[in-house]
Amino acid sequence: MAGEELDLLLSGKGWPVPEEYDAGPPPPLQPARLRRNTCYVVMAVLLNEKNEVLVMQEAKLECHGTWYLPAGRMEPGETIVEAMQREVKEETGLQCQPLTLLAVEERGTAWLRFIFLARPTGGTLKTLQDADEESLQARWWDRKSPTLPLRARDIVPFMDLALQYQAKPCHPLTLPAELPCAVICQRLLAVFTDSSGAPWVLLGAARSPHLPVVVSGMSPPALGGGLLVATYQLLQECLPPPGGQVQVRGLLGLQHLGKEPGQSDGICFNIVVTIGDAGQCSKEKPPELQSKAFRWWKVEEEDVRSRVLQRLSTSSFVPLHS
Repeated sequence: MAGEELDLLLSGKGWPVPEEYDAGPPPPLQPARLRRNTCYVVMAVLLNEKNEVLVMQEAKLECHGTWYLPAGRMEPGETIVEAMQREVKEETGLQCQPLTLLAVEERGTAWLRFIFLARPTGGTLKTLQDADEESLQARWWDRKSPTLPLRARDIVPFMDLALQYQAKPCHPLTLPAELPCAVICQRLLAVFTDSSGAPWVLLGAARSPHLPVVVSGMSPPALGGGLLVATYQLLQECLPPPGGQVQVRGLLGLQHLGKEPGQSDGICFNIVVTIGDAGQCSKEKPPELQSKAFRWWKVEEEDVRSRVLQRLSTSSFVPLHS
């Protein structure tokens, strides 16, 4: 079971979120409620054949006349991709097709931003004659001339990342898997690599063996904490002190559907972490676990093993910015 789950996640697909979780706040769990206890923001970087970036001019009073990437808040009932496509159409006039997630930003469970690389597929570029409350106009920009006043410079690294990805992709094309989830949670691919180079994966031992799933708290005190607080707590409880070095490597993907507002607004992040000191490990086995609720699985199936090691060696993951 765990082998099939891992195979699908490595392929950029999803796996159903279980009804029972391996760690998180005590029940009853509070579901994620878009626009009530959490906010999802989408952003898109579109490039043309000249590697110019699609930007839009803000109409909002507080940033009127400045320029930004097409972006905005998700609405209840949308998928993440649908929200991105809607924002691009409203703010620039263009239709688009997502190519891949470029990055995810988090400020705890209260605010999450999903940045896409996308390509235009139709529509007409918005001009000043089309100005409305969404935007004044849109244009392709080479980032040099003319000098545009930006609403904020936080978009610059994502423009850079899009150009880098187009020149040399740093991870496979990755889009959200459309699977429902009621809470904001993380499914962990926690890997220890032994002295022979073999990967060992942490599994939840309750029920059938599976990759552990931890739930983030949605209570007001928890909302401002980092998204990965529950992940670090689980690993702290599992691993012997000092627990070795735990490094978050990035995302294999994420899962969201959102078609039942209030019941499926949650997101499952499929996160990769490595356990152990950097460099060549001198240990033949992973550290002994402190909880019987978990166990180690030595990955011996050659195809899955080589794919895990290849992704780790090349850091081939969607970046998660905290």
